[in-house]
Amino acid sequence: MPNAAQIIIAIDGPSGTGKSTTAKLIAKELGYTYLDTGAMYRAVAWVAESMGTWSVGHNISFNEKNQILINGANRESEIRDPKISAVVSKYSALPEVREFLTKKQREIGSMQPCVLDGRDIGTVVFPNAKHKFFLTADYKTRAARRLLELQNSGKAEGETLESVEKNLRERDAADTNRSIAPLAKAKDAIEIDTSHLTIQQQVQKILQSVGEVARCEVSEHNPKG
Repeated sequence: MPNAAQIIIAIDGPSGTGKSTTAKLIAKELGYTYLDTGAMYRAVAWVAESMGTWSVGHNISFNEKNQILINGANRESEIRDPKISAVVSKYSALPEVREFLTKKQREIGSMQPCVLDGRDIGTVVFPNAKHKFFLTADYKTRAARRLLELQNSGKAEGETLESVEKNLRERDAADTNRSIAPLAKAKDAIEIDTSHLTIQQQVQKILQSVGEVARCEVSEHNPKG
């Protein structure tokens, strides 16, 4: 069980709520490490789809730009492909995958202050985190955001607002109904509807909630002199 004293900000929620971008900006503002747990699950899905199988023998890590490395090779672009988005929930539901990645996430979080975003950070990975948030948004907003993200990365070929929304709904159903570590709001998490918020507004809401508490925590964690 994670140590209650660990300095963790957990941001959970489904795709398209802005949690990853928000988490990155909060980590930068506070001087924390940003841990992209979603990329880790995408990496597993990419390995399984590309190689026909998955095993814990594969090495998943991040480079200095926080891009995913699989067995030492940069696969940041490949894991963001819509084909991976469509199957990642299937692999996320596997007990051996969740056990492997949860252990890895806890190891990283035990070594430095972290901001993590995902679907079970506040409920499973770090249930003792002092700062928990759960982001939501309506499907139309989420689909528009996700489609824009795909267009900006050159991966929107064949995708429409309708197809993206369909994928989001299917993934939500799979993530919410899986038996192991389902997508759920922690009882002590603060819920934020981001449908009509800019990313900066989301960031400010969370920073205001965390306040000086986190800043004091990180100063105590890294004392000067």
